[in-house]
Amino acid sequence: MVYEIEKFATRHIGPTSADEMQMLKVLGYKDLISFIQDVVPANIRIATELSQVLSAPKSEVEVIAELRSIASENRVFRSLIGTGYYGTIVPPVIKRNVLENPAWYTAYTPYQPEISQGRLEALFAFQTMICELTGLSISNASMLDESTAAAEAMTLARRSSKLSDDAVFLIEEHVHPQTKAVVITRAKPLGITVVEIDSGHIARDGYDGEFFGALLQYPDTTGEIIDYSKFATYAHERGALVIAATDLLALTLLKAPGEWGADVAVGTSQRFGVPMGFGGPHAGFLAVRSGLERSMPGRLVGQSIDATGAPAFRLALQTREQHIRRDKATSNICTAQALLANMSAFYAMWHGPEGLKGIATRVHGFASRLQNASGSKNDNVFDTVTVPVKDAKAIHAAAIKSGFNFAHVSESEVRISFDEETAESDFSAVLSILGISDAKSREIPSEFLRTSAFLTHPVFNTNHS
Repeated sequence: MVYEIEKFATRHIGPTSADEMQMLKVLGYKDLISFIQDVVPANIRIATELSQVLSAPKSEVEVIAELRSIASENRVFRSLIGTGYYGTIVPPVIKRNVLENPAWYTAYTPYQPEISQGRLEALFAFQTMICELTGLSISNASMLDESTAAAEAMTLARRSSKLSDDAVFLIEEHVHPQTKAVVITRAKPLGITVVEIDSGHIARDGYDGEFFGALLQYPDTTGEIIDYSKFATYAHERGALVIAATDLLALTLLKAPGEWGADVAVGTSQRFGVPMGFGGPHAGFLAVRSGLERSMPGRLVGQSIDATGAPAFRLALQTREQHIRRDKATSNICTAQALLANMSAFYAMWHGPEGLKGIATRVHGFASRLQNASGSKNDNVFDTVTVPVKDAKAIHAAAIKSGFNFAHVSESEVRISFDEETAESDFSAVLSILGISDAKSREIPSEFLRTSAFLTHPVFNTNHS
């Protein structure tokens, strides 16, 4: 039995009967039934009373209990699939004070800087974090995710190019599959031809035809760390832009994309304290070298001064945006994940550069040990290893039985990625599933290592508690 006050209708703020009649009168109908008969097609319209079709209504408490019962049937596995999605530990102070705080999670676009300084400063810190890790000059205040950021980077490259309309867009064959799919889908209505390539072959043998841009994955989806500097040089000689889809945690150890020739860097900040959340949402990012900022999509927070001369923040270069340039805009006001971008910026502040580097070193240690123990064909890895096996189907079955998900590759290979949540017990279980023994890790070769400083601003080096 459901009491009247427990019913949804009593809590719903909707039109009254008088409101309904007034709207129907304006539309030329005498009652709701005649309106529905004209609007809803007969083949999908329910001919009887809802009470004769549906079960008795339930209260909110009963619905929540039923949903919990259904959810309890889920089996929660450890995902080691990788490809841009990784386990991360959300610092409790960030979870409680940011993610669960309505002052942060309900806020809209900060167009009024006089009442939005806190959020603007946090987004400015996010932009600073992205710029320093990628080695590029300017970053926007987040994108929807890595895949759509890559698609936006492709259109940025097309807008910036002086090559003919016949010029194509190149995608490295080992870009994450979901990113490939989104870029190809976005390219179709724009009349852009996408060509999948091996960047090593292009750097050595060249490309026959015009291309205005190229998308590379760094490290790539197989786990390999690639030196793209020769490819970048060749692309620039041909008048093309180089886009690097990259991993922020990896960049605490690896040479920044801007240092080996990338013009644009895209990716996701998910593994910086944002849970996987069943695949999203996550805050993407897009950073560019100097000279491309006016073609950059997304919001951009800039630092200025207020009427008293004190530092202040506001949205900058708004002339690119949709509310001003309309159909000629290079930016859309809906292309951001501000809450999750702020979370990742606070995560970087919580750990600081040394803390982040420590997490990355530990993650690489697990991957390197597995690489050596399994006889992987990978040469150099950060967090992901493609492992040769006799029977991939049997390995996946054993992994599921032990509560793990590995990435599917082929009948003779599986792929395993490690993250901040990986414990020694997890690693031992992986070795057991594969039927191999542990091995020592090895250092990342010096030619790939980062030597430049990052996150040097006091905001990332002051409070870690």
